[in-house]
Amino acid sequence: MNATPANISKGLWLGLLGIVIFAVTLPMTRLAVGTPEAPQMSGLFIALGRAVVAAALSALFLLATRAPLPQRRDWLPLAITAGGVVFGFPLFTSIAMRYVEAMHASVIVGVLPLATAAVGALLHRQRPSAGFWLCAALGSALVVVFAVLRSGGAAGLSIHFADGLLLAGMLCAAVGYGYGARLSQHMQAEHVICWALLISLPLTLPLALASWPETTIRTSAWAGFAYLGMFSMWLGFFAWYRGLALGGTVRVSQVQLVQPFLSMLFAVPLLGERLDAVTVGFGLAVIATVFIGKKMPVHPKTANDNPLLQPGKT
Repeated sequence: MNATPANISKGLWLGLLGIVIFAVTLPMTRLAVGTPEAPQMSGLFIALGRAVVAAALSALFLLATRAPLPQRRDWLPLAITAGGVVFGFPLFTSIAMRYVEAMHASVIVGVLPLATAAVGALLHRQRPSAGFWLCAALGSALVVVFAVLRSGGAAGLSIHFADGLLLAGMLCAAVGYGYGARLSQHMQAEHVICWALLISLPLTLPLALASWPETTIRTSAWAGFAYLGMFSMWLGFFAWYRGLALGGTVRVSQVQLVQPFLSMLFAVPLLGERLDAVTVGFGLAVIATVFIGKKMPVHPKTANDNPLLQPGKT
């Protein structure tokens, strides 16, 4: 798709819509998985069960829209996309969220925009300007500083195993976003996540059934699970992949910089966690870097780029 001003603007708004939907994911996951003192569903069931719910919705959607089968060249990128956003990110984050609060986990999400931009630049052979990367780095640095301040000092720099899981989840998400965006250049964006979910079903369905909760689960936990299946795993990607395809992965990915602070805002009413002035201040600063960063040029690929790394042509 041509990166016209109209497409970039629409892509940014759709990307923001997707991020708002995704921002509720961590609080809802925390609701569904519970705490070490009051555990609810297992991380394995949440990750795979929500993919099964979304796959069922995807099958109905693909039938209703009479979606064509993906081309032969698309199956491998679809598998990579599924590995990132159907398996990797949900599994790592669902396990981690039992041991950390949503406020804490939200700051780790701050590394995702830069990772997504890097993957997008590699896949699409784009060349972001130095100013663009400076804004991306500044936004990520603000998130890191915020995390250190929230930790209460240098001791907070130590990596808990849950933090490692969250970072692994961010990497998986970046790869899944990048490949999904590339597929959205020549496939209908909504179909990308649907096919990724369907090809995962032979694994997700039996594993979800095997990990079905054996104890009584709170209604609030089931509500969180329902949100994850319908919105986080499905509808959010409709807006997100369409936004990435229209506005460009490198540029639209920077909208993710506001996701940590949106997640914190949602954690207040959903989980009763506390939001303070420091969080608000850093949130405003990060949003400012997004506004400036989207003004910076991102140069398109050239005719001499490696065609193996270029997205499919429409």
